Amino acid sequence: MDFELSRTQQEIQKAVRDFAKGEFDKELALELEARHEFPRQIWQKAGRLGLLGVHFPEAYSGQGLGCLEAILVVEELCRADSTIGAAVALSGFASEILLHFGSEAQKTRWLPQVAEAKVLSAGAFTEPDHGSDITAMNTTAVADGDHWVLNGTKTFITNGGLAAFYCVLCQTEEAAEPSYRGLSLILVEADRPGLTTADVGPKMGIRMMATAEVNLRDVRVPRENLIGEAGKGFYQVLHFFDESRIQVAAQALGTGQGAFDRALAYVKQREQFGKKIAQFQVTQHKLADMATKLELARLMTYKAAWNFDQGRIDPKLTSMAKMVAARTAVEVADEAIQLLGGYGYMTEYEVERFYRDAKITEIYEGTKEIQKNTIASAILGKLK
Repeated sequence: MDFELSRTQQEIQKAVRDFAKGEFDKELALELEARHEFPRQIWQKAGRLGLLGVHFPEAYSGQGLGCLEAILVVEELCRADSTIGAAVALSGFASEILLHFGSEAQKTRWLPQVAEAKVLSAGAFTEPDHGSDITAMNTTAVADGDHWVLNGTKTFITNGGLAAFYCVLCQTEEAAEPSYRGLSLILVEADRPGLTTADVGPKMGIRMMATAEVNLRDVRVPRENLIGEAGKGFYQVLHFFDESRIQVAAQALGTGQGAFDRALAYVKQREQFGKKIAQFQVTQHKLADMATKLELARLMTYKAAWNFDQGRIDPKLTSMAKMVAARTAVEVADEAIQLLGGYGYMTEYEVERFYRDAKITEIYEGTKEIQKNTIASAILGKLK
C-alpha cells in the first residue's frame, strides 16, 4: 500500500498551484463574486494549459489520466480560491457522462471543446417536484420519427444558461415499472428552439457559477442524441455520481484547506495580550483539530478516487468521502472565522467566503442525508 503521490501527480499539483498563484487575485475574486460573473478568462487559460479534462483520453484533448489526477486539480484550484476554483473545476460538469456512455460522434464533438475551455457543459437531473429523488421524472422525451421531443423543467442546474449542451435525464417510457427503468439520458444542445433558462437568483455561495432553471418546451433533437441505451439513464447517472461525488469531495477538501491556510497565516502574525495568537494553547488545539479533520478527509477522498481508477464502483465509499469532506470543509471554515475573530467576518479576509462556498458541498450531488442513505443501504443490504 503506497500513500505517496507519483511524480506525475506531484507535477500536476505544482502546475495547478503555479497557475493559481499567477492568475488568481483576491481583488478580482471579490469583484467577480459581487457581479456573480463567471471567471471566463481564467477558465480559458486553464484550458490552454491542459488543466481541464485531464482524465479524458488524449484523443479528446485530455491527458489520459484518471480520477485521482482530476481531483488533485479540483483540490488545488479550490484551495487557492474557493469561488474561482469551483467555477473553473466544475466547468465541464457532467461531461463524464459522454466520456463513459456517449457515442463516438458525441465524444468527438464535445469532449475536446470541454477540455480546451471552449464550452461549458451541464447535467440536467434535478426537478422542482422531485429534488433528490431521481427515480422518476416529470420531464419526458417522446419519440417522433427521427427525433425526440422533450418537455419539462429542471432546476438548480450548474452552468445553466452558460453551457453549450445539457445531459438531460428524462422519462422515455412512462409505462415502465418501476419508473426508473424508463429513464434515459439525452443530449440537448443549448441553442435548440424551445430551450430557455432563467437564473435561480442570488445565492449564499459559489456566486461565480451559474445556477439556473432550464425549461424545455417541445424541444426537438435527433434520435442519435440519445446517450447510450434507452432505459439506462438512471443507472448511468448513478455511475456518474460515483465519480462526481469524489470531485465534490475534492472541492470541499480544497475549500477547507484554503480556509485553514488563511487562518494559519493569520494566527502566526496576529498579536494579542503581548504574544502571537498561535502561541496560545487554545489556538494550537484548534489548529490540531482542523488539520486532523483535513487529513482524514484527504485520505478518504484520495482512496475513493484511487478505487474508481481501479475500475471498481463503490457508492458506499464515494458517499463516505463526500459526506466527510463536505462536513470537514464547513467545520474548518467555521473555525477559521473564529480564529480571525471580527476580521473573519469581513469580506476582505476571505474566510467568510470560503465558509459560504463550503456549505454547498453538503447539498449538491446528493445531500448529506442522501449520502447516509447510500452508506446505510450498502451496510445493511436487502432486509427481509
